[in-house]
Formats: sequence, structure tokens, C-alpha cells
Amino acid sequence: MILARVIGHVVSTMKLDVFKGHKLLLVKPIDIEEKPKGKSLLVLDTVQAGVGDIVLVMDEGNSARTVLDNTTAPIRSIIVGIVDEINTVQRGEK
Repeated sequence: MILARVIGHVVSTMKLDVFKGHKLLLVKPIDIEEKPKGKSLLVLDTVQAGVGDIVLVMDEGNSARTVLDNTTAPIRSIIVGIVDEINTVQRGEK
């Protein structure tokens, strides 16, 4: 799983049937302090996320196809959750 922030959306006038009814979003991975890290990803949205949302991204094709219930879908990355809050405990704190 990758923690990421939605930074934009992609408009496609033609889509494969498996993508119809889902948005394509651009996300930027972040660390637990919400600082950007790594390269942006194009992902399929299954949870109605929007620009600015922090999301959980599954970046593994077989798992993404399982979420869509389609074993032949040409997909690798998919949003599977919207994050409400991030809580961390620093090492040594209780």
C-alpha cells in the first residue's frame, strides 16, 4: 500500500469498458508527515476521492484486478481507501 495525495484528475473521452464508471486520478506518494516522495502515479478511483484527499493506493496489478473483480483488466494501481487521519507515535514515546 502507498499513502498518497490526489493532485489532479485525468479526462479520457474514450475508455475500455472496465474503466467506465470510475475516475482516473493523478496521485503523489507522501510520507507519514505528508511530505511528497517518489514519482506521481495514474490510478483508478473506486472510492470517490477528490483533489486534495489523502488516499491508500494499491500498486500491484493482480490485487487491483481482484478489487475490480476482473482478472483480465489492464490495470496496476487503484485507490482503495480515503484516509481520515494519520496518527503516529515516535519511538520511545508512550
